[in-house]
Amino acid sequence: MTGYLTTHVLDTARGCPAQGLKIDLFRIDSETRIHLKTLTTNEDGRTDEQILPAGLFETGTYELVFHAGDYLDACGIPPESPRFLDVIPLRFGMSEATHYHVPLLLSPFSYATYRGS
Repeated sequence: MTGYLTTHVLDTARGCPAQGLKIDLFRIDSETRIHLKTLTTNEDGRTDEQILPAGLFETGTYELVFHAGDYLDACGIPPESPRFLDVIPLRFGMSEATHYHVPLLLSPFSYATYRGS
């Protein structure tokens, strides 16, 4: 099996997929962050393509950066100054060539993630 990476972002405060949320993917090499890709979630809160497709997959440490503040602003959620959640970095390791699914459950004052399937 060849590895790949996907995500799914759900807006738990509004009870819907988080459409239009920008996500950056970085590979972590020692202490260096290497930007690989920027994607935006679709109407289902997913990206139209795999974040890290099988052809580019390598084991190692990665970081997904979810631009939650911009998404919340676009949804009309009144901002506090500064916004409690703005940019959410999730650093994780992928140790084998398999499907990694890293979802984000988001509200203006909390988030949760897990290794999905």
